[in-house]
Amino acid sequence: MTHRTVVDAWLADLTFPHYMDTLHARARAFEQAHPEYEVRIRGVHFEDMPGEVARAAREGTAPAIAEYYYTDVPNALDEVDQHGRPLFTSIAAAVGDRTEVLGEPVVLGDLLPALRAQYTCYGQLRSLPTVATTYNLYTNVTALEAAGVTEVPRTWQELRAACQRVSQSPSGPAHAISWANHGIPFQHAIAVQGGTIADHDNGRAAPATAIDFAAPELLAWMSWWRELHKDGLYQYSGEMGDWFGTFELFADQQLAFRMSSSNDVGATAEAAERAGFDLAVTRFPYNADVPYHGNVVAGTSLWLADGLDQRAQDGALAFMQFLANPQHVAEYHQEHSFLPVTRSGFDLLERQGWFDEHPHHRAPSDQLDEEVAGGQPAAGALIGDYYRIQDLLSESMHDVLVHDVDPAERLTAASAAAQDMLDQYRAARPASP
Repeated sequence: MTHRTVVDAWLADLTFPHYMDTLHARARAFEQAHPEYEVRIRGVHFEDMPGEVARAAREGTAPAIAEYYYTDVPNALDEVDQHGRPLFTSIAAAVGDRTEVLGEPVVLGDLLPALRAQYTCYGQLRSLPTVATTYNLYTNVTALEAAGVTEVPRTWQELRAACQRVSQSPSGPAHAISWANHGIPFQHAIAVQGGTIADHDNGRAAPATAIDFAAPELLAWMSWWRELHKDGLYQYSGEMGDWFGTFELFADQQLAFRMSSSNDVGATAEAAERAGFDLAVTRFPYNADVPYHGNVVAGTSLWLADGLDQRAQDGALAFMQFLANPQHVAEYHQEHSFLPVTRSGFDLLERQGWFDEHPHHRAPSDQLDEEVAGGQPAAGALIGDYYRIQDLLSESMHDVLVHDVDPAERLTAASAAAQDMLDQYRAARPASP
């Protein structure tokens, strides 16, 4: 029997039903096309991936491929092997000018610009995005029309005015809008205004060393949100991260508007059909007082270990391209409402008539194609320990909504706490490249 080269791939388990089954099946399909390789899939909960990889790196058993959540990009950049060398290499550098690897077409040039921007760090595309989401406005058009509003709002100011009309409508719900108090909407609110919260170009030109939550963009967002709540337009359950609670309110027609992840498109469209109301899915509203700078993306990406021999590296690179080929990109979107990460994946769905049958699924991709100030797609902050640091913003907003704390004072306190967490993150990685 011919010796097979093993490619260990630790992939993020996003806990959807049968999610890992699909990835195991794709590994088997890759092996059929490339019998000289064996792909060993290990599912790791996305929150646990940095710690699991760090332990393996210390033991010299790190995988060839590891899939990191987008807030953990700094962990991947900072991770080192037993000899203190960077654990991962840039995927752009590894691919070079090749258009295919082992016959698998290279997809790097086909990525959506917003995704290239998100995973370009220190001037190079570092990893290959696989799962991608953005953040959208969901509107009960039936309730909107009943209130005499003829157009879905596009700005914060228009949205407030529409919420007032809905709340004053005789048949309108008690509250007009809700969304989960979570770090993700803060990220989008900063991005659409072109703001930053960390030094070194939000951690993209060099590792972030300083955080400043006192940015005017953050204060504008929190003040607008606070006023919605004080005027009875925004409904808050009192629970941070209450994604499901806001979904239920919208599905039960107790709200006219909800803002949430594009990952909710499929479930929301089904809920609207069951309840019998017309649904609109549009881009995350922006602040009309400043130019629109675009929306960021969340999700996961694949990182390639450095120092692999050529045969192992080619197998790993080929499998990565295979996972992101048009057919698999289209299936990811159809199964989980993930954004098609490549143009060819989107075009395949278009040719198949998917968007004609499911028009709401087009909006998240359209959002990332909108013209933006400066012409460059928005890219989120790269901050060590960002997954936990963003919780400080949710905690701050909770105090503003529940205890009527002044937003500027609360942000100042949160900024100091965030700096402490970043300092601890950096201190724990003295060997970081």
